[in-house]
This record gives sequence, structure tokens and C-alpha cells, in this order.
Amino acid sequence: MSDLDARAEAAGILGEYRDLYGTWHDTPPETKAALLAAMGQDADASPHSRTLPRWHVCTHAEPPSLGVRGPWQITLEDGRGFEGEGRLPALPMGRHRLDAAEEVCWLLSAPPRLPLPERDWGLMVPLACLRPADQGGIGSFADLAVVAEGAAAQGAGFLGINPIHAGFHVADPGGFSPYTPSHRRRLAPLYLPTGSAAAPGPIVDFAQETPARLAELEAQFRAAPPGAAFDAWLRHEGEDLQQFALHQALSEKLGAYWDAWDPAYQDPASPQVAQAARDLDERVRFHAWLQYAAEGAVTDAQRRAKAAGMAHGLYLDLAVGTHPHGAETWTDRANFATGASLGAPPDAFAPQGQNWRLAPFNPVVLEATGFEALALTLRQQLRFSGMLRIDHIIGFERAYWVPDEEGLPGAYVKMPREAMFAVARIEAARANAVIIGEDLGVIPDGLHHAMDESGLLGCRLACFEHEGDPPAFKRPEHYDEAVIASFTTHDLPTWKGWRAGREIDTRVEIGLTPPDHANGMRDWRGREIAGFDWLSGQFRGELPPEAPEAMFHVLAATKARLVAVQVEDVLDSDVQPNLPGTVSEYPNWRQRLPLGPQAIADTPVLANAGRIMEASGRRRKS
Repeated sequence: MSDLDARAEAAGILGEYRDLYGTWHDTPPETKAALLAAMGQDADASPHSRTLPRWHVCTHAEPPSLGVRGPWQITLEDGRGFEGEGRLPALPMGRHRLDAAEEVCWLLSAPPRLPLPERDWGLMVPLACLRPADQGGIGSFADLAVVAEGAAAQGAGFLGINPIHAGFHVADPGGFSPYTPSHRRRLAPLYLPTGSAAAPGPIVDFAQETPARLAELEAQFRAAPPGAAFDAWLRHEGEDLQQFALHQALSEKLGAYWDAWDPAYQDPASPQVAQAARDLDERVRFHAWLQYAAEGAVTDAQRRAKAAGMAHGLYLDLAVGTHPHGAETWTDRANFATGASLGAPPDAFAPQGQNWRLAPFNPVVLEATGFEALALTLRQQLRFSGMLRIDHIIGFERAYWVPDEEGLPGAYVKMPREAMFAVARIEAARANAVIIGEDLGVIPDGLHHAMDESGLLGCRLACFEHEGDPPAFKRPEHYDEAVIASFTTHDLPTWKGWRAGREIDTRVEIGLTPPDHANGMRDWRGREIAGFDWLSGQFRGELPPEAPEAMFHVLAATKARLVAVQVEDVLDSDVQPNLPGTVSEYPNWRQRLPLGPQAIADTPVLANAGRIMEASGRRRKS
């Protein structure tokens, strides 16, 4: 084995992988060198041996099994410290630093398994689209609270939404994708409620509506300057918040993406940035206030959801990565790989492979810092929710990195799965929350078992749960228990759209599917529909097979602990995916719902869904 190969192996860069079709791909030396550089590792250096591991997972309140020779010192997560020699003591839950023999090992003291939630169900809504076409405007956290209260009245135990991370709304309103955030530990202020009027229309126009909303928020800030409570919050949030707010103020002057800034401003520790902080003090305070207001609004929405009877309240979504040149990487450069992006190898969906243009966590730095960035990211989401979906949980096992250097193929980087799962258990246990891992697609061997052992729920989409031709759909009693089940999800067609083959038509229109292949896909969809209708016929009674309630009956009967219902199906809506020039792969990011927040809860189909779920033991008796 060459020094490069040994170095790459020690850093977790896999030397080969097998694709969807069973073909093995070797990782070329050039890719190994590029990914090592992205981690900040010297490709020519040799890995050194250690006496202690970099981390060790143990059960809280029990002595760790890790053997340590000689004296040691432990610094608990809360800052308390003590020394000893020989066997390590039982530790409280948390991430604790062990120093021994001039080495550092992070002790991840976690519950062995999270408890599964009781049988329940909830509603999924696209937050930005909660204002109907005749009203216009962007849906707000206040609208979210109204929907939560109404859904709770029908028995729903949670309300799920798209990611609400801070985006590029200040300097690039067109960069609205919730899955390409600027900072995952900060919130998007564009969802703060305002009284501003917007032009009606079926599509949310972020580029037009976001500046108007931010302008009104600034007017509110100037008309009623925040007082002592805000100042106390600023002191509590400390330097991290100040750095984020400074980034936002700088981006107003220099542009949305820091890689295009003058080099003097690309380093948060530069003298020029320090001077800018003084010069822009009022703008920094305004952007900090936006976070203060957003946190208050989300907290209030969660409070109202729980007060209305929801067991879990808000169900938030954590994006798999962050923009490589947004606020998160500017303020915390070390925790992210520089020179590589997250993506996916070629498969049936994208034969050319995928580059998501998202910065991955650097596993070398995660391990060296006791997974602090991961813990803080999870903790911030769980401050405001009772459930959290981790997008692409496969990234806790391995992540596909694509080098920035043109022409180099990507490779898989092994992630410290056991440690990352332990951190997730620690943060979920502290918040008494449920963690769902999006585990769709090609899953590495052992990941589902590891999720089940940790008490992390998986995702099951009924539209894909079949085998054979003609397709035989999985019976409800054969579903896994530790999952959340739904028919589709936010990036797939609605129930009505699926039955019409709407996404097949759209893929032809935008050139992803050759027209001569489309007829075969439509024929296959017809067989899928027939297969599902046969299954639902055993549960739906006298309902017609095309009724959304027919599908709800199947979901309600599954063994899955949780069931999610899409609002578009409650409204019996045929939402079409966005056409060329928009974000075509996510149909309900921009298309407004036909009814407003209050009316959604009063729809007969939602009431029917509540009765169906109650009959299957998913609705709590009041």
C-alpha cells in the first residue's frame, strides 16, 4: 500500500465502491489527493498511531469500558473537571473530553436507544405557500401556528414543514432553496409575519416578495427599537450570533457569496472585518434582531401547536449540507471540507451523477472537536420542535464527495457513524424529541440496523413499497414499525398527480426523459395504480379508489409508528412540478395552496383523515 493509499484509508476515503448496477469503481489517486486536501490533510504525510481512540461511545450513568493507562483528566461538557487514574467513572449524558497520555479522546455518553413514539399521524405543509393565490405573500410562522391549531383539532400529532434555515434572502432573494441554506443554525426571517401586501398569483415570487417583507421588518425595527430582553438575548447568544449578523451586514454591501468578496473580508478574523463590525454596528444589530424575532415566532408556533393538543408539535427538516460560500462556512470554516462538494454517484435517476454544491462536514475536524458542530446544529433545530428529519441520513454512514477540480470523479468518505448516532441520541434525549432519518434510495449494508438500534425512525414511501411486475404493494402489516410512512414526499407528485403520471409528463417537457421512453413509463404507472387500488380495496370500504381517503386507509393500517399526510392530498390538489426556469425537482416549494391557513383545517378530507387515523388507534382520545 502506498503512502497516499494509507493516508486516504486513515482519513476514511474509500478505495472503491459498487454502484446501483453492481459495478465496482476504484478511487483514482488524483481523487484521493484532492479529498485529502479538502480535509486539510497532507497527502504525503504518513498516519501516526495512537494509544487512545479519537472518540468512544459509552452509556450514560455507566462506567466507560475504555481502558486507560496512567493518570487521566476528564472535562465534562458543562466545564467541570476532575482527575483520576485507572478505571474511568460513570459519566452524565453529554460529550466529555478525556486527556490521557498526551492524547485526547471524546467520551460520548449517550442513552443506548431512543424510545419509539406512540402511534400518531401528522400533516405536511409547504410553509412559503400557505397564502392562497388570491391573497399573495409568503406564508409566515403565524400562518403555521394557525394550521397547527386546526390540524390538532382533527387529531394530528405533528405538523411538518420544509427547512427554515437562514438563506440568502438579504443579498440574493432568488437563492431561496431551503435545501441550499446559508446557515443551518440560524432561521429564515422572511417567514416573519408582516402586513405587507403582495401581488396575487399562483406562484410565490421570492425575488419580488422577499425584499418587500424585509423592508417592512426593518421599518418595524426602527419604529419600535428592541429593549432589555433583546439585549439579554444578545449576551446569551454571544460571539456566534454576532459573527452571523456581521456576515449578513457585509453581504448587503459585498454580495451574497463570500468567495466573491475582496480577500480581506473573506477572513472573519481580519482587521478589515473588525473595522467593518464597528462601522456596520447598526446593521449588525438589525440582523441580530431578525434572528431574535424569528426565534420568538417559531417558539410561539410550537407553543400553540402543543397547547392545541399536538403530541410533538412542529416537525422540522435539517438540510444535508450548507452552501460552500454562505454564512455557516464563513463563520466556521474549519468544520467544513474546502475543495469538495456533496453529491451522488451516477444512478438511474441521474446517469451523469450529481453535484449538490453543498459543503460537507469535515470528519477529521468533527472528531477532533468532539462533534461540536453537529451537536449544536441538531440542538438548535430541537429547540423549536418535537420531531426532526435529517435529510440524507446516509451521510452519517458515508458521504459522496465530488472534488472541485474539473474532471475528477467523486468518491465515498466514511463517516464516524456510531459517534454521530450517539450525538443524535444525546441531543434528542435532552429535548425529548423524535429523530427521523431520510433513508430512501440505495442504503449501505447495516445502516437500517444501526438506525433501529439507536431508535432513529426511517422513512417509507408507499408509492415505492412494491415488487414484481405487475407490482404487488406491501401489505400494511408488513411495514417496519420504527418508521414514518407516507404515500409520497415533498419532491414527488401528489396522490392525484401520481395517478395522472404528472411527473412523467414534466420530465419529458424539461428533457430528462426521452419521449420514446415515456409511453413505457406511463404503462408501468398504470400497473402501479392497479396494484395499489387492489390493496386499498381491502381497506377503503365503499370509497372510490381515486379518493385520497382510500390511500389514507392503507397508511393508517400500517405498523409504522408515525404516518404523514401531504396537505396537497388533503386539498385533493394536482400540484404540477415547476416548469423550466424554476426548481423543477421540488414541486411544492413555490406553488401556492388553493386555501389559506384557517380554511385548510376545515376541509372535509382532513376531517376524514382524522377519523381514519383515529379508527386505527392513531388519534388520541380527548
